Amino acid sequence: MAKITLKNLAHRYSKSAEQALKPMDHVWEDGMAYALLGPSGCGKSTLLNIISGLLTPSAGQVFFDDIDVTSADTAERNIAQVFQFPVVYDTMTVGENLAFPLKNRGHSQTRIMNRVAEIADMIGLSDILTIRASGLSADLQQKISLGRGMVREDVNAILFDEPLTVIDPAMKWQLRAQLKELHLKLAHTMIYVTHDQTEALTFADKVVVMNQGEVLQIGTPTELFEAPAHTFVGNFIGSPGMNIFKAHINAGKIQIGEKTVNLPDQSSDLRGEFEIGIRPEYCSLSDKASDIAISIDRVEDVGRHKIVRATLNGSAINIIVNESSEISENMKYVHFDVAKINVYQDSWRVAP
Repeated sequence: MAKITLKNLAHRYSKSAEQALKPMDHVWEDGMAYALLGPSGCGKSTLLNIISGLLTPSAGQVFFDDIDVTSADTAERNIAQVFQFPVVYDTMTVGENLAFPLKNRGHSQTRIMNRVAEIADMIGLSDILTIRASGLSADLQQKISLGRGMVREDVNAILFDEPLTVIDPAMKWQLRAQLKELHLKLAHTMIYVTHDQTEALTFADKVVVMNQGEVLQIGTPTELFEAPAHTFVGNFIGSPGMNIFKAHINAGKIQIGEKTVNLPDQSSDLRGEFEIGIRPEYCSLSDKASDIAISIDRVEDVGRHKIVRATLNGSAINIIVNESSEISENMKYVHFDVAKINVYQDSWRVAP
């Protein structure tokens, strides 16, 4: 296992190309599970490939603990990698596939058998160890890939590049839970690339949110939800994402249309034009004229709750209400939980 340090790391695929990764300095702690989360093309796989040694960065350094591995190949970095599409040896049995990394490194037959049995039991492959891998479903083949990536105990890190993309949706929940359980048992440093926020938030100790080659925030799921460091993070995390709209602030008071909202935790010297963000979960419909007027466009019933789509002072706003709540004609206002409001300037969060 290893602590992974990125020092002034950046990458261009050619001198004339835009930066695929913008300069970054980050330390990823030994034994933790991280998820790289962001839309397609944001730089997640580029960063993962630099960490794995499949790609050499055009600038900066990568350290495993205190060792500079920037120019080292994948084998020298002593990592395991699980790719988006299953990689299995069709002519081998399931057990032989799992044993292959250990056999290559000269482990004893007893050690190999014990370790294969342990991993197979963890991921539910014990009953098919003697069956050839050819012809197995994509779900089972990806389980083999996952198991082979985790069978070694001496790796510095295990890297996952969207490993559940080809998995049946019903099976994803099971494999995601198993990966989390495996991390707790094995304590390997794990980095998991995904564009699915549910996968990232349920798997990782900390989530690395990226956009356009830039790391915008590294935080726990709670931190990303409650205090997004950037408006993109607020909008990208959550379903629906954070409501973000322009507002004038003067001495800790937000002017929204004709109404004023106090910000008890904000600096009293905030003055000027800002953006404010508040989660739909912290907005509530109201029939009180003392609250902020809105215009309701439609109500969507998604089963576990309702999403009210509305307009506030020319900006779209989403409000989540309980499934059992009745929405009357008089509910033409919205009330904010002011303690949950975040303030942004130039898209970055202004710390209280």
